Amino acid sequence: MSATLQPSAWTAQLSLGFTRNGAKTVLAHRSQDGPLVVQKPLYPEGEQVCHAIVVHPPGGIAGGDQLSLELKGEGHALLTTPGAAKWYRSAGQWARQTLSFEVAGTLEWLPRETIVFDGALAELDCEVRLGSAGRYLGWEIACLGRTGSGEHFSRGKLRLHTRIAREGRLLWTERGEVEGGGALMRSPIGLAGKSVFGSLLAAAPRFETSLVNQCRKIAATTVLPGLLVARYLGDSSEEAFDRFRMLWSLLRPTVCGRDAIEPRIWST
Repeated sequence: MSATLQPSAWTAQLSLGFTRNGAKTVLAHRSQDGPLVVQKPLYPEGEQVCHAIVVHPPGGIAGGDQLSLELKGEGHALLTTPGAAKWYRSAGQWARQTLSFEVAGTLEWLPRETIVFDGALAELDCEVRLGSAGRYLGWEIACLGRTGSGEHFSRGKLRLHTRIAREGRLLWTERGEVEGGGALMRSPIGLAGKSVFGSLLAAAPRFETSLVNQCRKIAATTVLPGLLVARYLGDSSEEAFDRFRMLWSLLRPTVCGRDAIEPRIWST
């Protein structure tokens, strides 16, 4: 992380602010520096929920790139991405993505999968700060290597750090590092030879036992005070995404107070 950025590296920052205008959630603030943008807000389920698509125009993340997405939200915002994030092989520079979410209302962060190429040096950092009434539903799906092309993650590293707090009180923190070809990838108490893993996190005051039991039929699920955690481990990013979509459909009424209406981009 201390290495000097390469001249060709991208530094991109996107700042978003969502507020309520009566019953409508509006994207009241947006500022950007570099190649990270948000498309025109959409309202496929009415004006109370603002859907937005975050786009990284270069299409891939190379060594030395630094991406930052900051969000402050009132009302109800749903963010997704148009396709998989691709983290390319690095010659020695780390690439980093930083997510910083401050949520007074409701936020859904539902990106497509992250594909980590063999030889990549990638760091993903996500911090969610919830207000007293803040609700959050989000996920991350990581694919190690491009197995469809016969490529395995035999070199490089992936670092992950996620933190969720409510009014300054820590609800969840997790930090991990996966080394390409390392023991964690093979260990039965690690990834057990699987190439795709993911976590879904939902923050709400409580989760009914019947709902949790339904979630456990789809993925490994744990409930903590004010937080539900679901995991996927397998070899298919499509299966991971489909399972998380099913979980999202079950959880959204409890977390967000609304039935599940999928972003239109998922159907294209």
